[in-house]
Amino acid sequence: MAEHNRIGHIGEQIAVDLMRKKGYQIIATNHRIGHLEMDIIAANRKEIVFVEVKTRTSTFGGTPEEAVDFAKKKHLAAAANAYIKYKNETRTPRFDVIGILLNNAGETEDIQHYENAFTAPPKYISESTYTGQKRWTHRHR
Repeated sequence: MAEHNRIGHIGEQIAVDLMRKKGYQIIATNHRIGHLEMDIIAANRKEIVFVEVKTRTSTFGGTPEEAVDFAKKKHLAAAANAYIKYKNETRTPRFDVIGILLNNAGETEDIQHYENAFTAPPKYISESTYTGQKRWTHRHR
C-alpha cells in the first residue's frame, strides 16, 4: 500500500471514531457512486452527514482542510445528490470536513471537525411541494 493511502486510511479511521464519540451513526465509509467517493456517510436523527476527511503529516502546503477545494466540493455534492435520490433520503443533508494532522509516528497531532463546512450548489436543491422541506433532486443536463 502506498504511503499516502496508508495515511488516508489511518485518518479515516480516526474520523470514524470521532463521529461515533459525538453520537453519530456511521452508515458507510468509502462509499462509491460511479467514479465519485464519499469518505464517511453518517447520520443523526435530523441530518444525513457527508464527511470529507483530509489527513496530512505536514502543514507545509496548508492545513488538511484547506485541501477541500471547489472541485472536491462539487464532486461530493454530486455524489451526495445521487445517494439521496437512490436511497430516497428525507433527512436534511449536511457537509462536514475533518482535517487531521499526524506526526511521523502516525499519532494524531491535531484534529479539526468543521460541521456544515459548505453548502451544495443551489442547482441541486429544490423545494418539495408536499412537505415544504428542501429536497435534493437529480437533474440531467
